[in-house]
Amino acid sequence: MLVRIPQLLLASAALLAAGAPALASAQAASDPVRIRGTIVRVDATTLVVQDRGGEVVSLARPADMTVSEVYPIKLSDIKRGSFIGTAAMPQADGSQKALEVVVFPEAARGTGEGHRPWDLLPQSTMTNATVADLAAALKSVRGGQQLRLTYKGGEKIIVVPPNVPVVTFRPGTEALLVPGAKVLVNAQEKNENGTPTALRVTAGRNGFAPPM
Repeated sequence: MLVRIPQLLLASAALLAAGAPALASAQAASDPVRIRGTIVRVDATTLVVQDRGGEVVSLARPADMTVSEVYPIKLSDIKRGSFIGTAAMPQADGSQKALEVVVFPEAARGTGEGHRPWDLLPQSTMTNATVADLAAALKSVRGGQQLRLTYKGGEKIIVVPPNVPVVTFRPGTEALLVPGAKVLVNAQEKNENGTPTALRVTAGRNGFAPPM
């Protein structure tokens, strides 16, 4: 059964893999979406995902759908000069408190650079930028890191608590696409028939969930 993607998920999709192609201009009339959830069923032409709200979404699976594997790394792997993406919550002092951090491979430097709203949580943001400076976080976030991120036209101070997931990614394989796998799907809903098409799947191994 085909289930349409809920409208509240409509948003601009940040590309999360090296060398990812831009969405074709021919798709501009339809809105990109992100679906976070668990694979229910997958075959050569269809990907069925139960999203985090419990809705089951059936997507067309094109032959050229990209698969990436997300996996955890250490907070200490964030270095000065790293290009990262971080979903975060704005704080009263103007800083951002990280919900997760993605350290981009060097080949993906510059992907989605900037600061924008994000749909991980209500009022959350996404900043893709270069780590200009890093230091120990204040005592109120003992064991965490404070990052100064710079991007074209601005900068942000990000506080990363020690328990926040820090991840990176690499090209994935079909072996990741199994029932029960946790995924983040970037999809495009086609105007002509309303069927969403999975453009990219970021999957974790052995139950690890993409935190973005």
